[in-house]
Amino acid sequence: MKFYENNAKKIFKKEGIQILDGEVAHSPEEAMAITTEFGVPVAVKSQVLTGGRGKAGGIKFADTPGEAYQEADELLGSKIKGETVNHLLIEKKAEIQKEFFLSITIDRANKLPIIMASAEGGMEIEELAKTQPEKIIRYHVDPLREFFPFEAREIARKMGVASNLIQGIGGMIWKLYNVFDKYDAHTAEINPLVLTPEGLIAADAKLEIEDDALFRHKDIMEDFNFQKKEFAFVKLEGDIAVIGNGAGLTLTGMDMIKLYGGKPATFLDIGGGSSEETIKKALNLVLSYPPVKVVFLNVLGGITRADDVARGVIDSLESHPKKANFVIRLTGTNEEEGQKILEEAGIPYEISMEKAAQKAVEICNSLND
Repeated sequence: MKFYENNAKKIFKKEGIQILDGEVAHSPEEAMAITTEFGVPVAVKSQVLTGGRGKAGGIKFADTPGEAYQEADELLGSKIKGETVNHLLIEKKAEIQKEFFLSITIDRANKLPIIMASAEGGMEIEELAKTQPEKIIRYHVDPLREFFPFEAREIARKMGVASNLIQGIGGMIWKLYNVFDKYDAHTAEINPLVLTPEGLIAADAKLEIEDDALFRHKDIMEDFNFQKKEFAFVKLEGDIAVIGNGAGLTLTGMDMIKLYGGKPATFLDIGGGSSEETIKKALNLVLSYPPVKVVFLNVLGGITRADDVARGVIDSLESHPKKANFVIRLTGTNEEEGQKILEEAGIPYEISMEKAAQKAVEICNSLND
């Protein structure tokens, strides 16, 4: 689960990381009122979950309430890399003397958390990683033992920062790792961490928590009114939607589609124990994705019952305005009843995944001819 900057900063502040004064605005009028209250120049920041918003024009600056109104009016409703801006973070503009980069994520190759830090932060960090990777310090942390403050200070020293900043930046690294560890994060990042006359401040905040750990953080879910996604859903570049009950089965279905020359349009894992309503929602979700021409539903019933799947398919066909071609592989628990329901509705099915995948590709090819 990804957090908007404004929510990530609330958590950072709670854990002792200094942030800029700021308030959320949902309208130009609110942006103007907040700027008036602050009485100083502000940054008007689009709240989106995608990266690179600065380069995409998603951050503006305003010296007066009137300018804040104008900038907010332009940003609200606009799209940043395909994501609509629905709210803004209005912050007091920082007097930046120096920018740094701090990030903690999972190094999947080494199966360890990795701290990355650089004395050169900001929007050009990706370019720095390509052209001068030696300027980014990398430090693996053993998750089975405590990460100590002296280790964080050593990372700061290796960054090459001034001696009078080692203590402060080391403290920031240590606090950021505590956030990463405490909240079961996939990523915790400050870019940039800025040096100002008031000290070191997190000018931006990125936080992504592992979805499978959300049950341990019900307070966050309630505080920010988050809801866990019902499906694991990924949009791809093909035209055959692939749905399965289980990540492994869904990936296998995608491989089969590719084997026969097709291109998957979606990865959608409905999980185990899916109900009739779940099937309907999943099908309606992929049918709402414009590139989809054929839907390949690959179900091996265990906890998920084949008869529930069949009813969900019929409900979706009857309720959704888009009429796509369905290829269904249906076997497992209550398969005879499920197959009978499909037969009576005139909906073809296969027992073999290979045959179903091949059929889906053949139908799609015929539509493209």
